[in-house]
Amino acid sequence: MINQAQIEIMLVASLVAAACALPGVFLVLRRVALMSDAISHTVLFGIVIGFLFVRDIHSPWLILFAAAAGVLTVSLTELLLRTRRMGEDAAIGLVFPALFSIAVIIITRDFSSIHIDTDAVLLGELAFAPFNRAVFLGANLPKGVWIMGAILLINLVLLILFYKELKLATFDSALAAALGFSPALIHYGLMASVSVTAVGAFDHVGSILVIALMIAPSAAAYLLTDRLSRMLVISVVIAVASAIGGYYAARLLNVNISGAMASITGVFFVAALIFAPERGLLARAIQRRRRSLRFAEEMLLVHLNRHENTADAATENTLHHLVDELNWTPTFAQSTVQRASQHGFLQRQNGSLNLTDSGRQVAQRALSR
Repeated sequence: MINQAQIEIMLVASLVAAACALPGVFLVLRRVALMSDAISHTVLFGIVIGFLFVRDIHSPWLILFAAAAGVLTVSLTELLLRTRRMGEDAAIGLVFPALFSIAVIIITRDFSSIHIDTDAVLLGELAFAPFNRAVFLGANLPKGVWIMGAILLINLVLLILFYKELKLATFDSALAAALGFSPALIHYGLMASVSVTAVGAFDHVGSILVIALMIAPSAAAYLLTDRLSRMLVISVVIAVASAIGGYYAARLLNVNISGAMASITGVFFVAALIFAPERGLLARAIQRRRRSLRFAEEMLLVHLNRHENTADAATENTLHHLVDELNWTPTFAQSTVQRASQHGFLQRQNGSLNLTDSGRQVAQRALSR
């Protein structure tokens, strides 16, 4: 039986999942997925610096400092890229460990008595979400519902308002610039949204799950569709399903809720990677198998066409000779002949393989390629 606290935990997790999935789609499409890892860690630097000024862990100013830290991460990364001395992955790998380590040093040295715990930032603890409540518009709900609901709403509004600009800048930044848009401004705006989303989720799910929810559902959706609008919807559905499924998995296995949710996002991605209709490994294997069989069938028809109406046709155009000349196994040769016969490309008469009109046409097309 599900009680109110459990429903609230899943509600907070679902809001976090949906809020992370929306900007995550564009991170995946822009091939900067690692940036989510960087920002989700360096926003801690923004929180710590903000706390030095406001001295209030619950101050909304911390969100602005965290967003600024995300933008700083992007700026420093691009500054290193302009030197043309390293790739993007190396630049990110230099920037975010430096900022994150500075934040950890400040926490352990100056804020050991303050509730800014590095383990909580990394792992989070959703089980405590129902105890931290706030009343708004007469409704008494966990603060996570209000905070992540507001962030989700902001992300959704920004997506609706700037959908065309985001789509254009993501797929063709040169055209976006030619049309008067600013790809750089759109990029920094997206990173600011990622930063705000990450810091909003810190108290509840930790940075590890933020990374998982931003990237894994979006990557899975990318395998399932070619349309941006559908990718956004599928990504949100997978993220929310991962949050709810992860909660039940955590209950069943008695493990950390955020860790279980992150694991379920991996399960969804692996399932998409294997079973996606066009891009999945299984579909690709089937396509390769079909191409291989079609090529073998064309080789058979070309062979028969080459020896048709020649003096050695009675010897060459037989099943036994295919095994010797084409180096096929008897089983593979038999199955290839059977498929070609079923497709109406050849006929078997007294052990001889004779092309039909359609079989000759296929052979001639294959030769002309």
